[in-house]
Amino acid sequence: MAKFFWGAATSSHQVEGGNINNWSEWEARTAEKRALKHAKTPSHTFLKKWPPHILKSFPNPLRSENYLSGRACDHYNHYKEDFDIAKKLGHNAHRFSIEWSRIEPEEGKFNQKEIDHYKEVVRALRQHKLEPFITLWHWTLPSWLSKKGGVLAECAIHRFERYAEKMVKELGGNVRLWITINEPDIYSLQSYLRGKWPPEKQNIISFCRSRQRLAAIHSAAYRKIKNIQPEAQVGAALNLVFFESGGGVINNILTFLADKFWNYWDLESVKNASDFIGLNYYFHNRIDYGINKNANKEISDIGWEIYPEGIYRVLKNLKKYNLPVYVTESGLADARDAHRANFIKNHLYWVKRAVNEGVDVRGYFYWSLLDNFEWDKGFWPRFGLVEVDYKTMARKIRPSALEYKKIIDQWEY
Repeated sequence: MAKFFWGAATSSHQVEGGNINNWSEWEARTAEKRALKHAKTPSHTFLKKWPPHILKSFPNPLRSENYLSGRACDHYNHYKEDFDIAKKLGHNAHRFSIEWSRIEPEEGKFNQKEIDHYKEVVRALRQHKLEPFITLWHWTLPSWLSKKGGVLAECAIHRFERYAEKMVKELGGNVRLWITINEPDIYSLQSYLRGKWPPEKQNIISFCRSRQRLAAIHSAAYRKIKNIQPEAQVGAALNLVFFESGGGVINNILTFLADKFWNYWDLESVKNASDFIGLNYYFHNRIDYGINKNANKEISDIGWEIYPEGIYRVLKNLKKYNLPVYVTESGLADARDAHRANFIKNHLYWVKRAVNEGVDVRGYFYWSLLDNFEWDKGFWPRFGLVEVDYKTMARKIRPSALEYKKIIDQWEY
């Protein structure tokens, strides 16, 4: 395998289009309500500042169609074109997810046609000399499992284990790097505590149970994959936050507790069933007698603070686990492409510093290769290295993607 993997990431529901799962069903139930909610708030007034040609190309966040994934980017049919672009941009790897609801649309019944589709996707990656990083679960569930209780269903561990076994047996000959689950922490927070995502629960007990269950699902899948394919490298992609104390005894204690509750809960849960750590880095959280007391000197289109040094701080904290680390996601919403080039440059500066200080970082995946459907926010946030016209599905490489390529070409590992 290559010494350092460069690429970008996607997830099936956000880019493929045509998915039928618990998320698409939730979208259909809630799209109109969410559009009306945004129409009554000032949260999108900044859209007026954007150039007219960009606004015209956007699915409007005040209209219900913004919240329906529909065709998404039609990556299901455009994947070869998208991999052509990735290769031109200097990538040597690509992270994507398999849509469980396509593979097992009915409980216990696997769809060989869809399995063969993903075989073709992997084959296309290999033909482009792009190393496949496959994520088995990126938040969406088959409808039949959702009706049984989702990840909290008694059968969830066994059903996921069976699905993982099927995919590794089918694809394992061409895939060496597997990510079992993506951001179990964020999923549990949004789905079982904040109630913003399906199944819209707001219960601390369900939140804690879901985190424990997802750790168990990861461990079961890890063992199953290693039994089938001992040489495989298996890990989870975790959303890890840099918690910074505002100073003083109380803030130091609060920061310690936040770090334990968020970062180390998941890390300790999976450390004995991981060949690597997948790091998704987006957030810095300054704690100063309260959380999120950030300066916010620079923010993305969706209001997330841009804080590159945080990735270094998190990577340094991972060194003690003595495991390889892949930055499996790092990106921002930036429709004007005003900040993305510096975002990538500055984050990779801090990644390189961590590498120079002994952290075993082996890859970096920008989120995302394409503009995509951003879950509860819909289509208007633009994360892609590649701009997508959602009417024509035309792709257009952004200037920042070319700056990323320059960094790749000049990187010395």
